[in-house]
Amino acid sequence: MGYGMTRLLHESRYRTDALLELMRRTSIAICGAGALGANIAESLVRSGCARITVIDRDRVEERNLSTQPYHRSDIGAQKGTILANTLYRAVGAGVTARNAELTPGNAGKLLHGADLVVETFDNSASRGAVAAWCAASDIPCVHAGLAGGYAEVIWNDIYRVPSPAGEDLCDYPLARNLVTLACSVACEAVIGFLATGERRSHTITLEDLAVRRFGL
Repeated sequence: MGYGMTRLLHESRYRTDALLELMRRTSIAICGAGALGANIAESLVRSGCARITVIDRDRVEERNLSTQPYHRSDIGAQKGTILANTLYRAVGAGVTARNAELTPGNAGKLLHGADLVVETFDNSASRGAVAAWCAASDIPCVHAGLAGGYAEVIWNDIYRVPSPAGEDLCDYPLARNLVTLACSVACEAVIGFLATGERRSHTITLEDLAVRRFGL
């Protein structure tokens, strides 16, 4: 059994070979390398996705260490570069890092080549730029976001960009357990879409540990 098959042994006994091959071939752009984006990238790579691009302008800060997969030695470095290097060392994944701010003017360039987009930005302007480009380009896109004890994973066709009023990009309440729950739901939404074509949107609430289908 080769290295690649050995690494995915458990996943291969749960997924079909056809799905694992589709996951391997699908080009996925992850917008954001913070609490959601970085953990989603790691989970998708460890599940068998092999063509991942991560877009983020930020550098690692100490306050990131409780919810994001970075180390103290990473503080000050570009998140995308660190994430790509970490996942290569961990499982040999060739993650592409694009250390840039995504705007309406460069969305097409940064997202070029993506078959599917996962958007996890923490500001409305970049979220809106991704949503608009994916809608215009007919590229499937799922948005993941957090607020207090609530998270949501919503596909672009029913997504509404949140208002920028009151945005604070650095200082907000956030529990690690909500992050891990939301990331699991987002990753399964991506893999489920690849398996069946169904776009399943969900809400997640930490207080009652509930995952619900959005709108039901």
